[in-house]
Amino acid sequence: MVIACSDPYLSILLVPVPPIRAVSFLTLAERLLTKMSMLQIMRFESGLLTVDARGEFSLEEGKRAFLDILVAVAQHRAIKVLIDYRNVNGRLEDIERFYYGDFAAEEVWRLFDEHGIKPRFAYVLGPPLGDPRGLAEIVAVSKGMNVKVFENTDDAIEWLDLIRANKSEESSATGEV
Repeated sequence: MVIACSDPYLSILLVPVPPIRAVSFLTLAERLLTKMSMLQIMRFESGLLTVDARGEFSLEEGKRAFLDILVAVAQHRAIKVLIDYRNVNGRLEDIERFYYGDFAAEEVWRLFDEHGIKPRFAYVLGPPLGDPRGLAEIVAVSKGMNVKVFENTDDAIEWLDLIRANKSEESSATGEV
């Protein structure tokens, strides 16, 4: 499990220090992040990188968080990425949504150029971060990024072909076609 934080000040706090009192890292991080940034917990299994995030989203925080995700994608050579931002707060103006979609697509192309990886990204968003018009998604797709936004995890997983891949693995194990 990788815990990534897009706030450079918090990363200083991650250095081992003798505890003043027993407080779990996640509890401490949650309290610190409620005011300043996002916390992302990443898991990689069978080609899928899953990102669960919480905290406050802004354009700059979103960009830093996305770069953290791309580092994990390159490290694990992930081909499918499920990003769950339902526990992230924040409101973006339309121009910020445009810039985020543009930034994400450019960085995915950079990832492809440097590592030869071009994954599929499924975002799970809810209000207020989600945009019913899908502006960031439209911009990113128009620039060649393979991305789609969903309101629930089941639809996102289905789109990532995880269900179909699991069914074909089960049928090949039992000899079914």
